[in-house]
Amino acid sequence: MQPVVLGIETSCDETAIGIVRGRTLLANVIASSVDEHARFGGVVPEIASRAHLEAMLPSIQRALKDAKISLADIDAIAVTAGPGLVGALLVGVASASGLAQGLGRPLYGVNHLAAHVSVDYLTHDQPTDPTIALLVSGGHSSLLQVDDITGSITKLGATMDDAAGEAFDKIARILELGFPGGPAIDREAVNGSASAIDFPRGLTTTNDWATRPYDFSFSGLKTAVARYLEGTPSFIRADVAASFQEAIVDVLMLKALAACKSTGIDSLVIAGGVAANSRLRAVATERCEKAGIALRIPSPALCTDNGAMVASLGSLMVSAGRPATKGAFDADSSLKVEQVSL
Repeated sequence: MQPVVLGIETSCDETAIGIVRGRTLLANVIASSVDEHARFGGVVPEIASRAHLEAMLPSIQRALKDAKISLADIDAIAVTAGPGLVGALLVGVASASGLAQGLGRPLYGVNHLAAHVSVDYLTHDQPTDPTIALLVSGGHSSLLQVDDITGSITKLGATMDDAAGEAFDKIARILELGFPGGPAIDREAVNGSASAIDFPRGLTTTNDWATRPYDFSFSGLKTAVARYLEGTPSFIRADVAASFQEAIVDVLMLKALAACKSTGIDSLVIAGGVAANSRLRAVATERCEKAGIALRIPSPALCTDNGAMVASLGSLMVSAGRPATKGAFDADSSLKVEQVSL
């Protein structure tokens, strides 16, 4: 019998509850506090934590209603234990711990990054392991080799400075496009030319490929965009957005396909909030088809932080016979991706 798992995600500014039965999504409720952060140009941890407290119970109740089940039907609970904002994480961990204890159900403290990859299992029947995973979000840009999503993940490379999503937010702020920056730049870029401005591609020199082939760096790109804007009073905003976006997408796909080639793994999963970017999805589809790589990207709604991904990883942990998290545990704001669960 397939397990029914409730997942709780509170690593940043979304209070998200997901419920799955095996690989079937029953409910995916997201209460975002993004509007409260927009005037600050980024997420304020204290505001996020308070918003999680206020939204937790209503979100759980709505998810149960959407799934047409009761708490008694839940077989296990999964919660994001890290990485993320520690205050926000603690709200989710405390809520999940109390719920698990009250129901007498096993609790799985899982890794936010692994959960982003595991959500792909809700949209495809065929297993992907092993696969290369390109994880791109506001806080993370990583290349991973996933041999077993429930227990064997190897980090091949990661950002050395800013994550791709963070770069989108900062450039969107400079361009006065609003927050969050990723969707705003994606919309603006539609009307621009991706080849109008030749912005730099970080860590792609011959020496970089020899020494750190799978790492990313977007700090220099941000500086280049800022300097271009300062030196070009008559700049066309749509062209800047499109060319900046192209520089990020180009590097992401160069590194991801290089990882596939060097490992001999012909499968690529792209996950995380930036995976919803329309240009990344288009370029990935084109280049993977040309390279003979099987590409899988979750639907845009499942790319950003959500409870479904946490519930999905919890369900896979249960089905694989992985042990539940024992005793009380704290959130770990810097939890390593290699540690899939606590």
